[in-house]
Amino acid sequence: MAIIKKLADAGELRTFAVILETGEEAMAALQDFARVEGLTGAHLSAIGAFSHGVISYFDWEAKAYRDIPVDEQVEVASLAGDVALNPDGTPAVHVHVVLGRRDGSALAGHLSKGFVRPTLEIIVTETPAHLRKQIDPQSGLALIRH
Repeated sequence: MAIIKKLADAGELRTFAVILETGEEAMAALQDFARVEGLTGAHLSAIGAFSHGVISYFDWEAKAYRDIPVDEQVEVASLAGDVALNPDGTPAVHVHVVLGRRDGSALAGHLSKGFVRPTLEIIVTETPAHLRKQIDPQSGLALIRH
């Protein structure tokens, strides 16, 4: 179960440490956290490790994400993302990762799923301004527009 600690609270500017443990799925946990805390704009970063997961890239021609399975223990060398509001008003968590393999090579992309082992240490900083997404007609994606 995630360990959540509020590090700072200055009105609309809050900072949290969200520590995930072995077996937790990172994107589901972050989405739940954003919903429970009512985040409308935030930045997040993390380090840790995954036992396995799925990253993806956006195929512009197909206008679809293409999955890349990650079937090995990897280090989360870098994780950066944001929280904004979907057009329907629900929080949207968007995360990119760089994953380090045993041989030092790296995989990178959009994080679809990441199963924590042994930990993922996430810092979430809420911003005072709300971020809203709108559907982009060229890509079909919900992108931050205001």
